[in-house]
Amino acid sequence: MVCMKTIRVGIVGYGWAAEAHLAAINANSNARVTTICSARALDPVALSAKHGCPLKVVHRLDDLLSDRSVDVVDLCSYHNLHARQTIAAARAGKHLIIEKPIALNPKDCRAMVAAVKQARVRTCVCFEMRWSSQFLATRSLIEAGLLGDLHYGEVDYYHGIGPWYREYEWITPKNACGSSLIAAGCHAMDILLFCLGADVESVFSSATQSQHPIFQKYEYPTTTVTTLKFKSGRVGKVASVIDCWQPYYFHTHLVGSQGSLLDNRFHSNKLHGLSKHAWSQLSFKPVDSGDVADHPYQTQFQAFFDAIERGEEMPHTSLADAVRTHEVIFAADRSAATGKPVKIGA
Repeated sequence: MVCMKTIRVGIVGYGWAAEAHLAAINANSNARVTTICSARALDPVALSAKHGCPLKVVHRLDDLLSDRSVDVVDLCSYHNLHARQTIAAARAGKHLIIEKPIALNPKDCRAMVAAVKQARVRTCVCFEMRWSSQFLATRSLIEAGLLGDLHYGEVDYYHGIGPWYREYEWITPKNACGSSLIAAGCHAMDILLFCLGADVESVFSSATQSQHPIFQKYEYPTTTVTTLKFKSGRVGKVASVIDCWQPYYFHTHLVGSQGSLLDNRFHSNKLHGLSKHAWSQLSFKPVDSGDVADHPYQTQFQAFFDAIERGEEMPHTSLADAVRTHEVIFAADRSAATGKPVKIGA
């Protein structure tokens, strides 16, 4: 593909995620970060030297949105600002990269979708696990029919998020983040839907919280377990555990009529000669880190910039895709709060 012009990106916020985004965007063939929008007193000369590219610094979102040289706005700001900033950027005619979660409630999600649709801008939401080697390979295995018809899946997120992580201070308040699923387990929920489908009929969720003082700072339950019933008849389970003392673990187990997959291992009746008493190994790099520097942003962003050039929607992780995942998450949180099953769309 021949790039007609470099796509210029302005990043809102300059923290942990923003630095990972900046490196990933600049590693792509057809895009460059040109501007950082931050309330912090950043030195553009020092910033440019650090990242090896010329960077402007602005301190107000309006200044970024009025800059005609910026084609894409990348939101790496606090979660509770994403909805307002998305709507403003869409109205300014900017394409959008939005860090997860896109919003903290269904009303904001609907307003974002309406603004993006009216402005006809393209969107990319950072459910980047779909673009990891692990889940590209997993989807290929499913689509090749090696597992047969899936009827059960579980995807679980284990990552103890304490003060040793930069995000700890701003994800612990309920009004800034909302729930364990919204804060981090949303990746597990999104991958379950990526594998089993988005036709969720109802969810039931339970929640608890570690008694350790570090995790008591959270204003919401830090462990949730959600069971899902799909219209297709499939069932699934997602655990979101951000108060654990253990290495990061993104657990995946899929069960079908012709085989099963367990993390990076699988068995399939479709492949003759395999032992039923041992797993076969897949050679992908597993999702095994909570550090955003290790996440597959570059692959995802390249697909987004290519889609912009073609005038097409982002495959797999557009705003519309993300809203379906968030709808299930919000229903799960309502179920945990009420102790009752919740139907999707109710």
